Formats: sequence, C-alpha cells, structure tokens
Amino acid sequence: MSEPATPVPAATILMLRNHHKNGLEVFMVVRHHQIDFASGALVFPGGKVDKGDAEVRDHCHGAEDAEDAAHSSMVGAIREAFEECGILLARTTGESNLVSGERLASLEHYRDSLNKGAISLLEFLTKENLILACDQLQPFAHWITPGMMPKRFDTYFYLAKAPDDHIAIHDGHESVDSIWISPGSALAGTENETYTIIFPTQLNIEMLSESSSVENALEMAKARTIVPVLPRIEKRQDGNYLCIPAEAGYRISEMKMEKGNTP
Repeated sequence: MSEPATPVPAATILMLRNHHKNGLEVFMVVRHHQIDFASGALVFPGGKVDKGDAEVRDHCHGAEDAEDAAHSSMVGAIREAFEECGILLARTTGESNLVSGERLASLEHYRDSLNKGAISLLEFLTKENLILACDQLQPFAHWITPGMMPKRFDTYFYLAKAPDDHIAIHDGHESVDSIWISPGSALAGTENETYTIIFPTQLNIEMLSESSSVENALEMAKARTIVPVLPRIEKRQDGNYLCIPAEAGYRISEMKMEKGNTP
C-alpha cells in the first residue's frame, strides 16, 4: 500500500452576524463545480495556507505569541475571507477600528490580484499600510482529512464577527454563489437536498447551531477545548463506521457508512 498523502495546511473561517429576524447567521459559499475538493458543496470560505502567509508577522495584531504554523493559519483565514467573500479583518496602522466599508470598497480590486498571485500579501499590506486583525479570530475546530483520501488537508476553523459595514460577496471563481444563512436553515437544506454539505461542515454547523448569537458562539468556542479530529473507518459486523473522537464535542462520534457518505 502507498503512503498516505501529507496533509496540506489550510484555514477556514465562519464569518458570523446577528440578523434581526433569523438570529445567528453564517456566511457560506457554493464551491465551483470544477474545483477538485468539495465541488458544488455549500462550504465556509477558506483554502490552503500560502507560503506568503508566513511573511507578514510584522503586519499582524493579536498573534504575537503564536507558533509559526498557528500564525500562518490565522493569516490564511483572514486572507481567504478577503479573497473569497470580500470581508477584510484589518486595521490601518495605528488605528483601533477595523477598516471601514468605504475603505474596503477601495481595496476590492486586490482580491483577484491576491488570488492569482499577482501581488503578495506582504506587498498588499505594505502598500496599503494595513495590519491584519488576528485578535478578531476565535479558534473553533481542527480537522485533518483521513489518510485514505487522495487529497488531504490539515484545517483550522475560526469564528469571526463580520463588520457591520462590510458587504460579503463570493469571488465568482472558486465560489459561484453565496448566502447568509442560519445554522438551522443550512441543516434543513441538507435534509430536503437543497444543499450539499460535506461531513465536517455539517458537524461544525450543528455545533454552531447550539449558539443563539455571535457573542454566544464566540464565548462557547473560547470555553471549549479544541480537539484535532482525524476521522477513521472502523469495520464492524454490520458494516463500516466513520468514527471521530467523542471528546471533540460534536453531536455524534460515529456514523454508519452508507453509499455516498465520505469523510
């Protein structure tokens, strides 16, 4: 048997807001059908951690004591949020408030350039005199793709409150549609087949559904111990079961594998 693929560092962000009718909502995007991972699925914005994410330590606030891998992950989450949904958790150097919606609009054209690698993150931050607001991120979960999968990711999930005047919109490249949705509506959509949601996303939506507001979600995540989740297949007499650590705190820790179920 061949050796399992090495997991690629990745970061995902659950951008949250309080809606006056729906309560807690999270921003989700529909992956392009030609993307080789979770194509067509409703997911949280995110992606691979880039090499350039490690180059901006002097342009970050709130991650000074973080180890290199954790720091790059936080930077990657903020960068991906900007590239994929247009929200930028950053401040102008020397200011305490996040960039305004008006300032954000003037930075819109950088999204595509960053995504294509036409400009590095360091160049962008230096040119625009910006500091990434890593202090706005709350660790939420940590998932590692199982060894039997051809593409593997070591993914950190973060929560963040979306600035009120930042308008979220999908990039039109990696994601082709987007929606602000309550956790309950997302889960209902999987039941009636309105949405396709992969296993890790579904369990994290279920965990998010336990919170009543952005503030409550952040508090609950801060109080919880983040346990790395590496799903494994366990063979039993009545079939194969997908198992995850019970101490990770999800609603289930095992699920019988049916046709079409993937970790």
